[in-house]
Amino acid sequence: MENNIYDAPKSDLDTNQERHDGGELASRWSRVGASLIDALTIIPITLPLMYFTGAFENMSEGVQPSISYSLAITLVGIILFLMIHGYFLCRDGQTLGKKVLNIKIVTLDGHLPSIATLAKRYGFYWIVPSIPVIGGLLNLVNLLFIFSKSRRCIHDHFGGTKVVYVNT
Repeated sequence: MENNIYDAPKSDLDTNQERHDGGELASRWSRVGASLIDALTIIPITLPLMYFTGAFENMSEGVQPSISYSLAITLVGIILFLMIHGYFLCRDGQTLGKKVLNIKIVTLDGHLPSIATLAKRYGFYWIVPSIPVIGGLLNLVNLLFIFSKSRRCIHDHFGGTKVVYVNT
């Protein structure tokens, strides 16, 4: 009986074997893990900087940082990110976190991204959260896109990239 209304629904939910031209898409958790590792490489530098500039004292008193201070800290974060990860991004399409977890950024056709492509991808990733009032919400939407079938966040779409496992 093909149309038995009492049968459990059937669906092919196995997406682990999904392959594209540039290799097997990296898992969501490997991308999150790589991002956390990348953040951990910058935190030891930015936290003391924030401490010595009085950011923590101001936060504890409920004082909002000025726009110029927020922009300066963002710029310092970007510079530190590029100093730590820039070489490997340009050479391999990998940050330190992506290297540790054996994943890399590639273009949609599977090639190493150009500096311009990386600038678009990370520019979106850095600028959107800095937008007053709605930046945090937009960044959340960006990150939630990882749950789409393509596992690409909005910054991946903007840069024309995807994240895949190395040597697949």
